[in-house]
Amino acid sequence: MVRCYHMETPAAAAPAGGFFPSFLFLAFGTLVAALLGAAYRLGLFYQLTHKVDKASIRNGGENVAAVLKAHGVKFLFTLVGGHISPLLVACEKLGIRVVDTRQEVTAVFAADAVARLTGSVGVAAVTAGPGLTNTVTAVKNAQIAQSPILLLGGAASTLLQNRGALQAVDQMSLFQPLCKFCASVRRVRDIIPTLRAAMAAAQSGTPGPVFVELPVDVLYPYFMVQKEMVPAKPPKGLVGRGVSWYLENHLANLFAGAWEPRPEGPLPLDIPQASPEKVQRCVEILSRAKRPLMLLGSQALLPPTPADKLRVAVETLGVPCFLGGMARGLLGRNHPLHIRQNRSAALKKADVVILAGMVCDFRLSYGRVLSRSSKIIIVNRDRKEMLINSDIFWKPQEAVQGDVGSFVVKLVEGLQGQTWASDWAEELRQADRQKEQTFKEKALMPLAQHLNPVRVLQLVEETLPDNSILVVDGGDFVGTAAHLVQPRGPLCWLDPGAFGTLGVGAGFALGAKLCRPDAEVWCLFGDGAFGYSLIEFDTFVRHKIPVMALIGNDAGWTQISREQVPSLGSNVACGLAYTDYHKAAMGLGAQGLLLSRESEDQVVKVLRDAQQQCQDGHPVVVNILIGRTDFRDGSIAV
Repeated sequence: MVRCYHMETPAAAAPAGGFFPSFLFLAFGTLVAALLGAAYRLGLFYQLTHKVDKASIRNGGENVAAVLKAHGVKFLFTLVGGHISPLLVACEKLGIRVVDTRQEVTAVFAADAVARLTGSVGVAAVTAGPGLTNTVTAVKNAQIAQSPILLLGGAASTLLQNRGALQAVDQMSLFQPLCKFCASVRRVRDIIPTLRAAMAAAQSGTPGPVFVELPVDVLYPYFMVQKEMVPAKPPKGLVGRGVSWYLENHLANLFAGAWEPRPEGPLPLDIPQASPEKVQRCVEILSRAKRPLMLLGSQALLPPTPADKLRVAVETLGVPCFLGGMARGLLGRNHPLHIRQNRSAALKKADVVILAGMVCDFRLSYGRVLSRSSKIIIVNRDRKEMLINSDIFWKPQEAVQGDVGSFVVKLVEGLQGQTWASDWAEELRQADRQKEQTFKEKALMPLAQHLNPVRVLQLVEETLPDNSILVVDGGDFVGTAAHLVQPRGPLCWLDPGAFGTLGVGAGFALGAKLCRPDAEVWCLFGDGAFGYSLIEFDTFVRHKIPVMALIGNDAGWTQISREQVPSLGSNVACGLAYTDYHKAAMGLGAQGLLLSRESEDQVVKVLRDAQQQCQDGHPVVVNILIGRTDFRDGSIAV
């Protein structure tokens, strides 16, 4: 038997001998890194250089108010809740008017109106859980309408989240799909920088809503949080002392550096601008046009271009235009360049179409309404939205990402006073006149029991003052009003936007009247939509905010019924009653007036009486009993 022995050389044995020191070094390094990371997360390093002022009675709500004040915020809309009380009180002390509503969704709609009318950020604050979930519709509406609003939401304390606290819900997951910016503040010192970033995000790029979650323990003062968080008697035992240390350290980290001075004012905004090359190419395309047409949408009215400057640019350009969204009223009443009817037919005839802040969604039949022989110029801040459906139904000749108002001004500068033949605009105006004649004929149709809505709205148009703001909320009645009632100037028309939300009326009216106290706010409601807003007449009364509501009361969800009955043979869920909404408003402290067939010759007088009541400081509801319209066949029913 031959035995073989394997003899290890010293060189071969070295790696095995060095394994344990290397392992120990790696393990030690990992442990140190873990400890340093834990110390950082616990705020131990920050606390070495930033003190906790345990004697201070200040609270995080004061930091919130300071940032809002520094950003020029004048109004804070809310429905009160214990989670957010400190910031409401702090705002009041700094002179920010706190306006409490009866529904959280109304507070956000009011903030939306402020944003649209002022070009700044509208702000609402609501309490945790159901307070926030009640705002979801309004936040989504603001997202679709591209309104820069800041929603401040209360939350359970940082220690109790995910532990079954009162009104605790994953609010961040709820709002991240709806908002451009979402943040949860975890320490008092983070309130100011987080809010500044949120305000800038709301207005930069394509504007939209932002959400900041403020847990209750970052809003209340140190001594109150300490009382709730740290046991009064030190616990016994190792585990108890460990828990006590953790709680005391968490409290210290919450308030470390809380009151150190920090910049509170606005951050620079990032507003995209069209490149000179893009503008020049558009100038060349438009200069060769014979039948140009422009569609202006809400983005055209965004800062930094003032509405008056944009109006001058559109008039100088001299291109016939349709106005939609917040651009309604840009050219005032009965301007020769403003075409109001038969948009689809006009688009088919135009050789160059400028979509300035308008997109090819359902409102333009996803682009199918555009002629394939037309050259399309589209300008929008949002590239994705700008090109929607361009892969199917339409193709842009030039797609320009940038601010719409600035683009129109530069386009005019590039064209250097070029004009177009007047016969094209006159052809479009003639189509307008034909449609207006049709409405005049419908206004003369007699009804057996109720008022003719077309005639009523014609009288509203004749009575509406120059200093008015129109808020519209409804289906059938509002759809008719869109044809007949003209806003008197720029930023004088508020509708929900592309989301088609019912219930915006009271909130929009609230924000509008506060922004422009010298304006008369006229709200045109369908009777179905008014159901959402009725209770807010308590808000108008309490806060002495005089607005005028005109309800087109046809006792039904008529816009739905008109399609549902012929196609499905049933009016189920579409019927309402000729409810005495004016009496309900009177029960809330407002003034109430009724218009019916018996007062047919008193429509203008009643409208004048309602105006006078508003001028005297009273909110007013005018309940108008009308027949039902059907413009497809020209009929008006009882």
